[in-house]
Amino acid sequence: MSKGHSKHAERAADSAAARLPGIDEVGPGGLGPTGRPLPEFPEPVALRSHGPARIIAMCNQKGGVGKTTTTINLGAALAEVGRKVLLVDFDPQGALSVGLGIPTHNLDVTIYNLLIGRGHDIRDVIEPTRVPGLDVVPANIDLSAAEVQLVGEVAREQILSRVLRPVADDYDVILIDCQPSLGLLTVNALTAAHGVIIPLECEFFAMRGVALLVETIEKITDRLNPRLQVDGILATMYDGRTLHSREVVRSVVDHFGEQVFHTVISRTVKFPDATLAAEPITSYAATHSGAQAYRQLARELIARGLAA
Repeated sequence: MSKGHSKHAERAADSAAARLPGIDEVGPGGLGPTGRPLPEFPEPVALRSHGPARIIAMCNQKGGVGKTTTTINLGAALAEVGRKVLLVDFDPQGALSVGLGIPTHNLDVTIYNLLIGRGHDIRDVIEPTRVPGLDVVPANIDLSAAEVQLVGEVAREQILSRVLRPVADDYDVILIDCQPSLGLLTVNALTAAHGVIIPLECEFFAMRGVALLVETIEKITDRLNPRLQVDGILATMYDGRTLHSREVVRSVVDHFGEQVFHTVISRTVKFPDATLAAEPITSYAATHSGAQAYRQLARELIARGLAA
């Protein structure tokens, strides 16, 4: 096949992927993928000032459900509409940091140092990204030691709250990308947060862990953080062509009702492609339906009063 034919085929494949059933946008009032009429989410109004931040933990103890992808792309979509956003990489794998082009192996100071010592200023650790208004507190494998080191600390569940306090008034939204576990780091994130977004992969086994996570959230609300609430459950890796995906979403809505976001994130190769390019899909493939989905999620979050 000639290079010209090859490029034409690639463009055709990209165009077809953008029109996959279940990815196509549904207009306001139409029946969305969750089986409910899709409300109209207005364009957010410009802010005259910034802060104090609403802190949201991106949490699910199951791995591979789209926590990091959602943190990066929701953060970028919020920044696009003029919000100042801080992303906190709270996973020792450091995938969020790498996904935004930060060379984590070269960093001398990360979120780990902020947690275990008082000699660092969070403003010196914050890294800007290529997206205006989007900053990140990076992490690397050092963070894996924090869980053990924090066990003996006084008020060990509230250390992240203390770390974030000095910059809370500088941002509109702080998104914390949690690791796939319900250990001490995740408890710290939930204690620091106002709300939790639970990304849920559209397959039946993924649903089994949500009840345990909701139970953990209820315990933290009762014992450590009375303001904590579930902001919403986000269906991810959706493929409207399969009966399985559609049934999972229907079942989630049956169980959790209006806690399920109307926005659904479909499965597409553009997300890993954007990660390899170390940028959000909103800039890597700005017109792709994956980028439009995260822009809609940002508008839905603001319309629900869960972000400024």
